[in-house]
Amino acid sequence: MNAAVVGAQWLFWVCLFLVLYSYFLYPLILFAVYSLSQIPRDWRYLTSRRDRRTPSLGPTDLPRVSLVVAAYNEEDCLPEKIQNARELNYPADHLELVFVSDGSIDRTNEILSNLKEQNVRIALLSRREGKATAINRGIALAQCDILIFSDAATLFCPDAIQKLVRHFSDPSVGVVCGALQFRASEESRQTEGVYWKYESMLRLMEGRLGATLTASGAIYAVRRVCFRELAKDTILEDFIIPMHARKEGFQVVYDPEAVAVDFAASSVAGEFTRRVRLAVGSFRALGELIHTPLKGFALLAFVSHKLLRWVVPFLLIGMIVCSCLLLHSTFYRVVAMIQVLFYLWAAMGYLFEFQAKRVRFGLLGYFWLAMNLAFLVGFWRFLFSHRDSTWQKVR
Repeated sequence: MNAAVVGAQWLFWVCLFLVLYSYFLYPLILFAVYSLSQIPRDWRYLTSRRDRRTPSLGPTDLPRVSLVVAAYNEEDCLPEKIQNARELNYPADHLELVFVSDGSIDRTNEILSNLKEQNVRIALLSRREGKATAINRGIALAQCDILIFSDAATLFCPDAIQKLVRHFSDPSVGVVCGALQFRASEESRQTEGVYWKYESMLRLMEGRLGATLTASGAIYAVRRVCFRELAKDTILEDFIIPMHARKEGFQVVYDPEAVAVDFAASSVAGEFTRRVRLAVGSFRALGELIHTPLKGFALLAFVSHKLLRWVVPFLLIGMIVCSCLLLHSTFYRVVAMIQVLFYLWAAMGYLFEFQAKRVRFGLLGYFWLAMNLAFLVGFWRFLFSHRDSTWQKVR
């Protein structure tokens, strides 16, 4: 057996292990550690009978907050968003609304200009400069020490802000991440919906272990002293902002009871577009992220839940290439055939999307492969395309 064959075998097994570790073994480790961490908490509860939840603040203790919304061509969503903000179960005199239109060319500016409430602040940017610039402008306008970020299409549950701000009674908390639920189409229920349930469970367990790394950009809160002005080309601001807070020594917590509702991409193609942009932002931010000091389980979560996921497409390529180089072995011929059958399943989902979505999990292979392909495309654009920081809607 020559060195090339041995090298191909080793590379195949390393790639396979890392893929399986990222999607299956790490969640099992996470669940085991999470379960063990619950034992002392349960014991303290049984002996003290005190509610383990962070207590809600009384009406007189609620802080003043600024809800910051960056929008681009959101004429369809803004009226409902504005109404939702007005109906939140939070004192109006403690809630400041900050809207920034990032060079919108539809009726967004007109809708915002018609808002006359005293607690509303508006910035209408003359040209499109990107979400990071819009957020920076919104923070400059905001006057409160607690900043809450949301998207124009996202609707908060009535008590969402109360759930978020209760954690800031602890001065060590810098960022509070809420939970996002999706209004899903028939197709997205079988693709993004399935994946999001899996992802939400990981986030919940990581949050219980103090390893929350990223927020959902649709609902999270930040202590102003944690915020650092975003670079203009920032894409993953909901990742960069929490990591900045960690770098400053603050905690990042996750509250699954602070809930918002958003629309999932109606198709795999729409989600693919969003994931390409996220991939570009991920690789662009990597240099800064790896220099953020992380301790304990947070470091394991960053490597396992983030870094490895970003390189899975390259691992898949390594697996199929190594399998093809080892076709003289019956075992690797079978392994290659299994991979080919998986890719055929994904291709069938693409070619016969309408028929496949009628079959439970029929589109899952297509979705998973498309999301990994999006990271390949995003990596290519990161290397060779211009640094575009604008964002596209996928609804």
